[in-house]
Amino acid sequence: MSLAVELNAVYTDFHSTAPVALTGPIKKSTSDFVASFNANGAIKVGDKLPSFRLSDASGKEVDSASLIANGPLLITFYRGNWCPFCNLALRALQKHLEDFKAKGVTLVAITPELPDTSLSTTEKNELEFTVLSDVGNVFAKKLGITFQQPNDMRSVFDTIGINFKERNGDDSLVVPLPATLLVDKSGVVRNTFIDPDYVHRLEPTTALEWVDALKN
Repeated sequence: MSLAVELNAVYTDFHSTAPVALTGPIKKSTSDFVASFNANGAIKVGDKLPSFRLSDASGKEVDSASLIANGPLLITFYRGNWCPFCNLALRALQKHLEDFKAKGVTLVAITPELPDTSLSTTEKNELEFTVLSDVGNVFAKKLGITFQQPNDMRSVFDTIGINFKERNGDDSLVVPLPATLLVDKSGVVRNTFIDPDYVHRLEPTTALEWVDALKN
């Protein structure tokens, strides 16, 4: 089963069973953002990846230079472990982790959640690749891939028990877009998947095709 099929099944189930008080604001905020999103402001193929130094789930700082020194880097952004779509996408990447390793690619996930929360994500999804905390979405903002969710979404998150202050260290409701970047060993972005709709995610098999194309 493809990742897209799994994602669509979760979306259909939620929006067919959850009350309109929840689904209404989610649909509106998503459609408004999709309509207003300007892709020209996001990082592009051919750009040099801005440097970063972020903490992993254990609190250890990891910098982009040391990661790229090992070869190509696949970076995926996710909103948080409260997001079922993010968890599905992370688990799909984990299933293909050995394929990425065999091709010499380092896989890294980046989230605005604090290290303690990202550790929970790592354990819940049995992830064996690095998860980094981009607190305040500082790095994601540099890449132009953030979404300031509207205040209408606060009641939704309150209802389902998601406390952004506890998880992220702030309650701004800013989240990264579903974004995946392939960076070559010189630090240049070679492929991007950036989508304003949170349901859409890159298929791991497509990412593997990107990697194969690097060698051609």
